[in-house]
Amino acid sequence: MDFPTRGNAAGSAAADAGGRRADLGASPADATSPGRSRHAAAPEGKHRTRDAPQNFARGFASLGELALGGVQVSARATDLSTGRVLFSVDDHVSMPTASVGKVLLLIEVAARLKDAEFGLATMLERTGIDAVGDSGIWQHLQVSRLSVADLAALVGATSDNLATNVLIRAVGLHAVRARTESLGLSRTALLDLVRTKRGPDDAPQLSVGSAKELTWLFTALARGEIVDAETSGRVIGWLSLNSDLSLVASAFGLDPLAHREKDHGLLMVNKTGTDVGVRAEVGILRGPRAGVTYAVAMLFDDTRLMTRLAALDGMRAVGADLLEYVH
Repeated sequence: MDFPTRGNAAGSAAADAGGRRADLGASPADATSPGRSRHAAAPEGKHRTRDAPQNFARGFASLGELALGGVQVSARATDLSTGRVLFSVDDHVSMPTASVGKVLLLIEVAARLKDAEFGLATMLERTGIDAVGDSGIWQHLQVSRLSVADLAALVGATSDNLATNVLIRAVGLHAVRARTESLGLSRTALLDLVRTKRGPDDAPQLSVGSAKELTWLFTALARGEIVDAETSGRVIGWLSLNSDLSLVASAFGLDPLAHREKDHGLLMVNKTGTDVGVRAEVGILRGPRAGVTYAVAMLFDDTRLMTRLAALDGMRAVGADLLEYVH
C-alpha cells in the first residue's frame, strides 16, 4: 500500500512489503502539523471543535455515555489533510493500549534495516524465552526461523506475540524506547515484552499511549516523516496487512482479510490493542471526500460481558461517524 508522501521512497518501500499503489497520504502542502501543535497546545478535555461537523455528535455522545457509566475513554480524530481536530475526549491522557505499542517496535525495525547486518532477509530463530500464547500464528507453525521481513509482516497482520518477542530480542527494548523518545513522544511507549502473565516485577501493561500522540504518529507516518519516507512506508505496508477490524474499523464494511486496495473508495490502515478490560485502536481512513486519523482507547471493568459489548458498540459508533465524514 502506497502513501504518496514527500517523495517516492515511501511508495517503493510499501510495495516491497507486498502492497498495491493507492492514495492514502496527507498532502505535503498541509498547513497544520500535529507534531508541532502537540507540544504547544494545552491538555484538552471532552469537546468537539466549534466547526466540527454535526455528524460526529453520535460517536461523541456514545463515548460520553460510556464515560458516565464508569468506562475510562480517550479519543481523538483529526482531518488527515489539514490537521483540524474533529473531536477529542481526554486525548492527552496516557491509557493502556495493549498491542498498539507494537507500532513503535515496527518503526525501530524498519529504521534498523539500513544497518548492513540487519536486513529484510536476516533470519531470526524463536527460542523458549520468546514463547507466549494468544494472538498470532507463528506459535502454530512448524518453522522455527523466519526472516525479519516475515516477522514484521506477522506483527502487522495478526499482532503476532511470538514474532513481537523475537523482534524485541533482536533490536532491544531499550532501542525502541530511545527511538520513541527521539520522536518526541512522552505519553506513548512500548513498556515490555509480551507476557502470558504479568508478575509484580513486570511492567503492568504492554504499552501505553495518548490519543493525541497516536494520531500525530499515524499522520506523520502517512506523510513519510517518521525517520524518513522509506521507513514510514515500510511501517505503513506492514500495518496495511492487519486483519483485526473488530473495533472502530468494524463500521467501515471492509474485508478483514483483504483491504489493501480501494473498496467503495475507502482505504484504511490501523493497529488495534486488546487485553482484559482494554480496547484500543489507532488508524487512518481515507475516502472520496476526505481522510481522517483517529485513535480511541477504553479502560473498563471486564467482569461483565455487557460492559465489554457496550465498549465495542461505542467504538463502532465512532467508526460510523468517521465513515460518514470521509465517504
